[in-house]
Amino acid sequence: MSGRAAGTLRNLVVVLGDQLDLDGAAFSGFEPERDRVWMCEAPAESRYVWSHKARIAVFLSAMRHFREALLARGWPVDYLASGAHAYETLAEALAAQLEALRPKCVVIVEPGEYRLHAALRTVVSAAGCRLDWRADTHFLCSSDAFAGWMCGRRQPRLEHFYRWMRKRTGWLMAGDEPVGGRWNYDSDNRGSFASDGPGPLPTPQRFVPDAITREVLAWVERAYAAHPGQTAAFDWPLTRDEALEALDDFIVHRLPQFGRWQDAMWADSPWLYHSRLACALNLKLLNPREVCEAAIGAFEAGVAPIESVEGFVRQVLGWREYVRGLYFARMPDHLDDNALGAQQPLPAFYWTGQTEMACLRDAIGQTLRLGYAHHIQRLMVTGLFALLLGVRPRAVHEWYLAVYVDAVEWVEAPNTLGMSQFADGGVIASKPYVASGKYIERMSNHCAGCRYNPARATGDAACPYTTLYWDFLDRHAERFAAHPRLKMQLRNLHRKTADERAAISAQARALRGLLAQDRSER
Repeated sequence: MSGRAAGTLRNLVVVLGDQLDLDGAAFSGFEPERDRVWMCEAPAESRYVWSHKARIAVFLSAMRHFREALLARGWPVDYLASGAHAYETLAEALAAQLEALRPKCVVIVEPGEYRLHAALRTVVSAAGCRLDWRADTHFLCSSDAFAGWMCGRRQPRLEHFYRWMRKRTGWLMAGDEPVGGRWNYDSDNRGSFASDGPGPLPTPQRFVPDAITREVLAWVERAYAAHPGQTAAFDWPLTRDEALEALDDFIVHRLPQFGRWQDAMWADSPWLYHSRLACALNLKLLNPREVCEAAIGAFEAGVAPIESVEGFVRQVLGWREYVRGLYFARMPDHLDDNALGAQQPLPAFYWTGQTEMACLRDAIGQTLRLGYAHHIQRLMVTGLFALLLGVRPRAVHEWYLAVYVDAVEWVEAPNTLGMSQFADGGVIASKPYVASGKYIERMSNHCAGCRYNPARATGDAACPYTTLYWDFLDRHAERFAAHPRLKMQLRNLHRKTADERAAISAQARALRGLLAQDRSER
């Protein structure tokens, strides 16, 4: 606690673990002679979902590095480190600080997790302090601007939002028209590797843990020994300077090939041409504006093709901003969405990677080693299996929030519940992303080394994805009968005989029963 006399402090500026932006809204008007920064490592933030050790370490180490950056500016900081205080939650710790310091005002930038909104407001109100609640200026579309875009729309769609954002920013625009004559190059970005694989790949720049990070890793291994995941390969960028190095590394070495191969998968190749920047973006070590402008600069310099740059910009300017807007528009009920009535428990192998399905074994094993998987591994391997199996959506959401180092609820929940699990019934994505094992065979080399045959839906060698795919369509045929984007898939289902469909249904029920016996929901 500070030695300042109680009642003499003007502003106590609360900085959360995903608000590590030295130019952020929290510090507008900051005067070190009259104000203080407050940060806290609260154990509950690592335990409300069963967090991966690497995820815990990312937040704690990045926070401690940010504290050092603030102190280097000569700014006063009250920092409650793990093991040095007895508070379990942020709210408890903040209440004690407010009682001791009695600041005239508490400055808080809106958190990225809805559950903290009410908790922090309640604490400040109970302390009798004025609350200066500020919008997060890190994003390219404010909550008010998103609400304005949504006004009068019966059905939001990413493509409409993305085009609106392109026009607002002028990025990749030639007047009122998109550069290259197309808004979207997604059809050019679905390449899969030949049988000999991707060949030599550019390895992302590593950031060897420094003394601060090594101390955090040791603490996490002691205090969170029972938590999932490993930290041996931990090398994430955790400071502003490191994040900028990671951005430069991506732009130079991987962006040019990113577009073509962004949907491809290859066993034991976690990074391929992906940016590995989501973690730094979500911690606010990078600003989405500088990230997009760096990619656009590469296109304008002729070193990266339009399909790669547009595909990357669409993820940051389009999808990232879109899901944040929908998250805050739909919370708090969004977490209970379950449009398909899914109730299956999450299989235990999601926490261990111990499964005979090669694609899941690789994606989950990689996740547990690194705290990372790219978007197709998440959507079309781990997410697809949970959707086809019929896992309770909130259990899937809590797993994704727990195991990925870049997971903050505003971005993770809509991606999981809406895009991956179709739990919102089509608000975020217009259709459920369902496919058989043949999709994974086409986009990866997993099936070549798997005991299951993606072409078979029944029998001992049947691929569980293929079995569950046809069963999913059968179970939800009435719901999707008139869906324009699923008509072809349902037409293929109806070509099967009644006996074939009955056999598939029986095998799917048996698979669900087997996996339910080994359940592991946290």
